[in-house]
Amino acid sequence: MNHRGHLSTEQRNANSTTIDRMSVSQAFDLVNSEDATIASAVARARGEICEAIALVVNALRAGGRLIYVGAGTSGRLGILDATECQPTFLTNPEMVQGVIAGGSEAITRSVEGAEDCSGDGVAAIGENEVGVNDVVFGIATGGTTPFVHGAIAEAKRRGAKSVFFACVPVDQVADKADVSIRVITGPEVITGSTRMKAGTATKMVLNMVTTIAMVQLGKVYQNLMVDVNTTVNAKLVDRGTRMIEVVTGVTRDDACELLQNSGGRVKVALVMHTRGVDPAAALNLLAEAEGRVGDVLSGAGSA
Repeated sequence: MNHRGHLSTEQRNANSTTIDRMSVSQAFDLVNSEDATIASAVARARGEICEAIALVVNALRAGGRLIYVGAGTSGRLGILDATECQPTFLTNPEMVQGVIAGGSEAITRSVEGAEDCSGDGVAAIGENEVGVNDVVFGIATGGTTPFVHGAIAEAKRRGAKSVFFACVPVDQVADKADVSIRVITGPEVITGSTRMKAGTATKMVLNMVTTIAMVQLGKVYQNLMVDVNTTVNAKLVDRGTRMIEVVTGVTRDDACELLQNSGGRVKVALVMHTRGVDPAAALNLLAEAEGRVGDVLSGAGSA
């Protein structure tokens, strides 16, 4: 068994050694103050995070995929981020995926030991038929997870791009990914509980990666999620309607009609109204602009 006590995520936090004797309010203040350090830790990894986002954008533009790979909390956060892309940005479920050690059972309950076999990580990459247009994004906050390292190695062997995310310095645990993101979160309030600060850092980075990538792919206009899936619930129908109102200035009733006539597609509705075209022509204009609705709207009058 390897000794992991040297890892910064495994060390004891001097600020929390008396948390078992603190009141609820004192414990809250402690946890809150520790969490407040995470944004600055993420900022210090700005260069590597931006480099990873560029890899993802290039891959998705080429028809490739972003595949998160992790175990435990890291794997679940990857699956969460991948799943949320579908309703938010109307992505194909294949475009952003999450793979977790232990399979689907590990999403809702702990499957201890699943992370310890690098061969299983290799197999997971094979099962997903990873290729040269894909990016495999390994998440291992403590840096040592064999499942993740195996997946990265196999992804590289297949010619895919790779990203590794950890919350420990590279001199504590090395990796062989194309881009290595190290967000140094330090000792946890509860020693070794990386579901806390390290988990928060992971969520922040993954949200940033996919959100900025989707913006670059034209799935956002101004700061509006114009590719939102308005067919799934009443909240998103309302959001889509309000976006049409805001951008076009039409009444709510007219915005509702536009959304309905567009088949629930906000971008199509915006182009239909602004360019005075039918849904089919709006789709063609969007295709010519590679989905960037701002480019289509700025060309109003030249259809």
